[in-house]
Amino acid sequence: MRFQRATLASRILLAVLAIVGLTMAAGLALYVSVTRETADRNAEERAAGIATSVADLPLVAQAMTDPGVRAELRAAADHVVADTGASYVVVIGADGVRYTHPIAALIGQRVEEPVVALDGKVHTGVDNGSLGRSANARVPVRNAAGAPIGEVSVGIRESDVSARVGQVVWPVVFYTALVLAIGVAASLILAHAIKRVTFGLEPAEIVGLVQEREAMLHGIREGVIAFDPDGRVNVLNDEARRLLDLPAAQLGQRLPELVPAGRLRDLLSGAVAGSDMVVVTDNNLLVLNRMPVIVAGRNAGWVVTIRDRTELEALVRQLDSVEALTTALRAQEHEYSNRLHVLSVLLGIGEVEEATAYAEEVIGESSLAADVVRSRIGPPVVAALLIAKTTVAAERDVEVRLTPGSELPAGDLDYTPLLTVLGNLIDNAVDAVSGAAASSHPRGRVTVELDGSTSDVHLVVSDTGPGIPADRLDDVFVDGYSTKEPRDGGMRRGVGLALVHRLVRRAGGTITATSPAGARFEVRLPLWTRAKETVS
Repeated sequence: MRFQRATLASRILLAVLAIVGLTMAAGLALYVSVTRETADRNAEERAAGIATSVADLPLVAQAMTDPGVRAELRAAADHVVADTGASYVVVIGADGVRYTHPIAALIGQRVEEPVVALDGKVHTGVDNGSLGRSANARVPVRNAAGAPIGEVSVGIRESDVSARVGQVVWPVVFYTALVLAIGVAASLILAHAIKRVTFGLEPAEIVGLVQEREAMLHGIREGVIAFDPDGRVNVLNDEARRLLDLPAAQLGQRLPELVPAGRLRDLLSGAVAGSDMVVVTDNNLLVLNRMPVIVAGRNAGWVVTIRDRTELEALVRQLDSVEALTTALRAQEHEYSNRLHVLSVLLGIGEVEEATAYAEEVIGESSLAADVVRSRIGPPVVAALLIAKTTVAAERDVEVRLTPGSELPAGDLDYTPLLTVLGNLIDNAVDAVSGAAASSHPRGRVTVELDGSTSDVHLVVSDTGPGIPADRLDDVFVDGYSTKEPRDGGMRRGVGLALVHRLVRRAGGTITATSPAGARFEVRLPLWTRAKETVS
């Protein structure tokens, strides 16, 4: 628990100390073990060399049979010990009697172990003798015929070996301590670097942030997609996957790998800047906001929030249409009230014939436009749309005219796409010419041409407004492009034509914009047979 509550720097320091300490301790132990084995082996070889040299002396072989030279032999053994640094040189006869020994009391005494060199071989090993633990070598003493007649035992004390090992090991211990100190310094530097990368957050804080981020990102109803400074996706919540149609997207991918070139990619990358930027996809109308992320004065990438305004925008547009129809009906009610007042006065003063003529004139004007539309446009929903748009436009001093050659036969077709396209184009045209008048037309005029004689409906909507600049004809279908001020109620400009363009393209049709004298939109739109419901 204490380790879990420790700071990141403390954890790294303890981990590095443990790793380096254990590694160096194991290495040091192995090195000491190998060094000791090597030192023991060298000591045994050195002892064997000294013993062989002593055994080859003629004095040694002579002492085996001549007691008179044994005093001289002991002096020679003492000289060898002094000259070579050996711990002892012991000459032993075949019967196990010592002829020389550093301890005078043991001279003439028998050894407890057998005289192993009588087999004619050199024996080495570690001996726990009367002088303590030592590296020992036993070499046979031979007579003139070469037969073993005794042995020479030479030993080098373990303390001497340990001293040599210590001389070698202490530099290694110093090196180990130096490496450990370097490891501590490196751990502190690493901890500082990691804290800088993590903006000073401790592991527990990072875990908490990750948990909170996951809960927040996957719980909100807005799409969130974030990029690191290299342009790689590092945050992508479920709503963003749905709205951008990226079900297979993976973290770490770059934007060009996820989104094709176009307005959506430009908004996500920041190539097109602005707030509440509108983009129309195949399925949704989205509002995007891009914001750079600066943490501790460093660029940490950017975040894009995505809101789905499809249903809200549709409701706002429906409300706008209803409001326009309500205004038109209110104006018509006022107009008809005035006419009924005139008719009432005429009847009141006895001008029956004049009142009859006036009533027929009023009825003729109100039914003429509707009769013309119904006689040429077969589908009732399309005819109703044209009549409603004509009425609303008239209240804005705009004339909506159906060309004499227009004709759309009724059929069992799905007219929903046509209603959306026609309604948006007429609305845009009425907005363009509302309140403006050309010199040859006191009122603004919108002309509608419909031709349903083929499998594709041919639709042309033109107006007498100011038109479209030649260099912006390709921009009129771009999401959010508009030269008009936003309408009251929050309904966005630059969406209608983008929606029309998407709808026509998805239906397999074409739409073009020109501006010979005012704006002119020409559409070819396939209509499909309405799906029939089966009743069981």
